Amino acid sequence: MNRITATFHRLAAENRKALIGYITAGDPDYATSLDILRAAATSGLDILELGVPFSDPTADGDTIQAASQRALRAGMSLSRTLDLAAALRRDTGIPLMLFSYYNPIYKFGLDRLATAAQQAGIDGLLIVDLPPEESAPLRAALEGTGIQIVLLAAPTTRPDRLQMIASKTEGFLYLITRAGTTGEGGLDYDAIRRHAAEVKAVCPVPVCLGFGIRDGNDARRLAPLADGVIVGSALVNLTGADPTATDLPARFAAKIRDLRVGLDNA
Repeated sequence: MNRITATFHRLAAENRKALIGYITAGDPDYATSLDILRAAATSGLDILELGVPFSDPTADGDTIQAASQRALRAGMSLSRTLDLAAALRRDTGIPLMLFSYYNPIYKFGLDRLATAAQQAGIDGLLIVDLPPEESAPLRAALEGTGIQIVLLAAPTTRPDRLQMIASKTEGFLYLITRAGTTGEGGLDYDAIRRHAAEVKAVCPVPVCLGFGIRDGNDARRLAPLADGVIVGSALVNLTGADPTATDLPARFAAKIRDLRVGLDNA
């Protein structure tokens, strides 16, 4: 069984919610990033999203855009992100996902990616700008690898399209909590509650909420509404605030523990 699916089965049996963390691979550099990822994997995350640095993001806000630029300047690429994943996989059994735009995937080569991702221990792909209608070539390349494709739905997604996305996503559905780009804050809890209930009613797999989640208090308030929460900018900003800090892994660990406590005390 895929590690993502197995994780949600375990959490459901424990009556707990998933904490999913996004961290830009290679930020601020390869070695520090690996230390950060190792700390994150042992501090309470259930699933780890490795952000592939990209020069022209469209869904990411200022915090993650800046992280991508730092990582690119440090020499990161999709290939190096897979190297980083393989190194991390030797230390942890946590599910690992690649969070990417389609351009780096397409340029790398779909069949080549499927082989390399499987060898690196990747469990899922989240391709922000790849519509489900255009995903057949990637799905064909991944056939037999066990790697899942996770899809996103937005607050503005039409009901008919939402049903289609819910039927095609694998592992879980990434439900965006608000319109706009990634970033902290700006959450309308009543609107999220209504939308999450509508989505869960038609989705056969777990539903997780992402965008705008800042801290344990946000995690606590959102936990009852879905099967998990996804935190990105609030983690990435730890590096952005001081990329040269020598205690970055400890800062990530502390932030993740705060989020974990919030989820578990909902």
